[in-house]
Amino acid sequence: MPLLEPTPEALRPASRPEGPAPDRVPDRQAKGTPEPLRSELSALLGADKVLTKISDLVRYASDASPYRFVPQVVVVAQDIDDISAILSYAHGRSREVVFRAAGTSLNGQAQGEDILVDVRRHWAGVEVIGDGEQARIAPGTTVLRANATLSRHGRVLGPDPASAIACTIGGVVANNASGMTAGTTRNSYRTVASLTFVLPTGTVVDTADPDADEQLAHAEPALCEGLLAIKREIEADKELTARIRAKYEIKNTNGYRLDAFLDGATPVEILRGLMVGSEGTFGFISEVVFDTLPLDRQVTTALLFFPSLPAAAAAVPLFNEAGALAVELMDGNTLRASTSVAGVPADWGRLPKSTAALLVEFRAPDAARQEAYEAAAAKVVEGLEIVAPVASVTNAFTRDPKTIGGYWKARKAFVTAVGGSRPSGTTLITEDFAVPPSRLADACESLLELQTRHGFDAAVAGHAAHGNLHFLLAFDAGLPSDVERYAAFMDEFCRLTVERFDGSLKAEHATGRNIAPFLELEWGPKATELMWRTKQVIDPDCVLAPRIVLDRDPKAHLRGLKTIPKVELIADPCIECGFCEPTCPSEDLTTTPRQRIVLRREMMRQAPGSPVEDGLVEAYGYDAVDTCAGDSTCKLACPVGIDTGALMKDFRRARHSPREERAAAFTAKNFKAVEAAARLAVAASSRINDRLLTTVTRAARKAVRPDLVPEWLPDIPGAAARKLPRTARVGASAVYYPACVNRIFGSPGDRSLPQAVVAVSARAGRPVWIPDDVAGTCCATIWHSKGYDEGNAVMANRIVEAAWAWTAGGRLPLVVDASSCTLGIAHEVVPYLTADNRQLHRELTVVDSLVWAADELLPHLTVHRTVGSAVLHPTCSMSHLGDEAQLRTVAEACADEVVVPDDAGCCAFAGDRGMLHKELTESATRKEAAEVTARSFDAHLSANRMCEVGMDHATGHAYYSVLLELERATRP
Repeated sequence: MPLLEPTPEALRPASRPEGPAPDRVPDRQAKGTPEPLRSELSALLGADKVLTKISDLVRYASDASPYRFVPQVVVVAQDIDDISAILSYAHGRSREVVFRAAGTSLNGQAQGEDILVDVRRHWAGVEVIGDGEQARIAPGTTVLRANATLSRHGRVLGPDPASAIACTIGGVVANNASGMTAGTTRNSYRTVASLTFVLPTGTVVDTADPDADEQLAHAEPALCEGLLAIKREIEADKELTARIRAKYEIKNTNGYRLDAFLDGATPVEILRGLMVGSEGTFGFISEVVFDTLPLDRQVTTALLFFPSLPAAAAAVPLFNEAGALAVELMDGNTLRASTSVAGVPADWGRLPKSTAALLVEFRAPDAARQEAYEAAAAKVVEGLEIVAPVASVTNAFTRDPKTIGGYWKARKAFVTAVGGSRPSGTTLITEDFAVPPSRLADACESLLELQTRHGFDAAVAGHAAHGNLHFLLAFDAGLPSDVERYAAFMDEFCRLTVERFDGSLKAEHATGRNIAPFLELEWGPKATELMWRTKQVIDPDCVLAPRIVLDRDPKAHLRGLKTIPKVELIADPCIECGFCEPTCPSEDLTTTPRQRIVLRREMMRQAPGSPVEDGLVEAYGYDAVDTCAGDSTCKLACPVGIDTGALMKDFRRARHSPREERAAAFTAKNFKAVEAAARLAVAASSRINDRLLTTVTRAARKAVRPDLVPEWLPDIPGAAARKLPRTARVGASAVYYPACVNRIFGSPGDRSLPQAVVAVSARAGRPVWIPDDVAGTCCATIWHSKGYDEGNAVMANRIVEAAWAWTAGGRLPLVVDASSCTLGIAHEVVPYLTADNRQLHRELTVVDSLVWAADELLPHLTVHRTVGSAVLHPTCSMSHLGDEAQLRTVAEACADEVVVPDDAGCCAFAGDRGMLHKELTESATRKEAAEVTARSFDAHLSANRMCEVGMDHATGHAYYSVLLELERATRP
């Protein structure tokens, strides 16, 4: 055992609810996947594709829905051959298969009780066809990622769900998810040009293949005849045909798309339509070709406030007639809860409960059309009863992108912001339904009355332009009385929607587990039986996703409801939406922020010392704590700002022994000597064989602890110069603080980064001064990232005291040349400062070198030479600081072409974590590195030395600070 191996016991919950939860994972599953399932799938696919630990099964058991089902095994499929093998195995063993990608579905579609197949990890990619009129997209690609590629061609996808940051194309098509603007004309059913999918039998169908029908008839004759028989039956029934057409005049994703039998002439055409909205019950969609839409860039938006929901609803058709692309409704509870989202005015928290708002947006291809829309909108507003209950409300249309972005951020955070403010320990149900737009006001009033009568807080938002409303219900799934209250509400709500409004019980979230029992209520027995027959024709053995669309159990929606036990305060608001996952560096290696919280909640459900808890705690150290980069980009993606990285740092601290804490504090107190020794060691390493250094450090890691001793990586940068450039305090425009990493490691090229910053600042007439006593100081991130509180406090207070003195009490700005160090000094040190030093900190102006260069230097510099192309690596610290734009600005001054990879993200090097767990950086940078190495660039630029080292190793190209390139470009 390593000398300083942490005890897993520190990760056990210190307190938990009385008694185990009713939905806890039973002890019999503690060993994970049972035999022979484990060995058979491992032999079939390879052990690396089969996840069998109890912690793996638990982390995949939850999604964004209120349900939780623990799979028997999780398979990470890599290609169609794997999918076909899994389906063949399931047929032969009478097993069930559910496909899961992002896990953002709100009704349990991504959960299974047998074989769960991860179809996200290896299934990403976008191919633009022609000039962008079409795009071929892999199913694991997020909507945001696809649109990032398409935007360069002036195109966009039709579906635009609020979860675009995380939801994947496969899920969007399988659920026919639409979103803010898609309505009934821009959704997947209307904009998918072709699909490639795998049927339950393993047959692969490409609907774009001219011979697809002939091939299908040969491979699946019974299926073809069955589909055509149903088509003939529907077309022969004029009343049923009319009913089907009428049902899709408004948004509807409840049940299977029966209009596919009317729109398709051949079995392949019918299947193309049926696959959309089939929720993984008919096959696996392996590729989608979309017809894209023009990206109209001239945008005018307003957030208009009304005294009541009915008043707002009454204005919706007026804006529809004026040409608005989006008209979004938010009630008072939604508006008040959204104050938890960064950028939303705080005074929204004081809005009257009865207040409602409409977010109205017009998008135009050119200025003339934009002005026409604005004139039409102004006429509508003149006749409306709008109010301004708080000071921040303007009720004015704007073209300002920042203001518009804030409005949309608040609107898109509906589920997570409102859900995040729910009572602790309650389960969240998210429902959506649609009514004819002309009945919207009446539907709002009826829904509010129903929620109030059943004891639920009203929270309503939706795509009002299309008569599509969303609402939330929070209750304790562990209390039978609360479950009964939910059941009673659902019974009455479904009857109200169908019988009073002839509406859709699911407008865009798809049937799922919580509406499956009410399918016949909406569609009637004849249409519902046709859906059962369709399932029988396509999947006669019911291998795929049983009980997700069709379920004859009238109480199926009450089965599998998950309890939400209280966890650590920082993570407790999590509703497991999954928005954080695409940003997480460890997403494809171990766990994601959502999964870290899911695992924690299962520990809380367990009895102390249960076999399941033992298994979870044992795996949690590496899977959750050690392989968290601690970059906190999850906080940026989470609409309620949950910082899972901070939670993992807390767990690191909990695992520290007193001896470790003392050693860390000693290092901080004596950092001047440590810094000098580190620089000497780096210098000496250049004369020692890389293989020997790797061998020695690996041995030390085994003897001490892998999470404490870095592993030597080949081609680590050489040592920095022992002395920093000479500068003068007199006449300095700023104090320049070279980060300790730039005082230890050197830079590529003929000048060091400190030399470059000093030179280019002087050249711009903004000279900087480097204090003589910077040695021995640090931003404290070294200790902060590892959870060493005493060492963190020592260095945090030291750097603030020093900076205050250097800057003459804050009269000069402090320019920092590493983005992570800027973040550390500007923000992360604050909780560890003494009261006096917090006051000193408030007087400091900490400026990142990128901002200094873009705002203070560039306007006064002359560029003499540029490189042809440069690729950028924006760091996670830049995202937190909001200075990614300055990175691009400086780079564009130095290069004729500047590219930010679509898959750019945190490199996870995280100071030295990339040397502690190099597999983390390798996994985190895989997609970005593939983009970077797919073509050649003249320069590879960033602004953080250790991130540059991480990207060096990921791509094989030398990354360096953009300020080095700026100095070279402006050198006379």
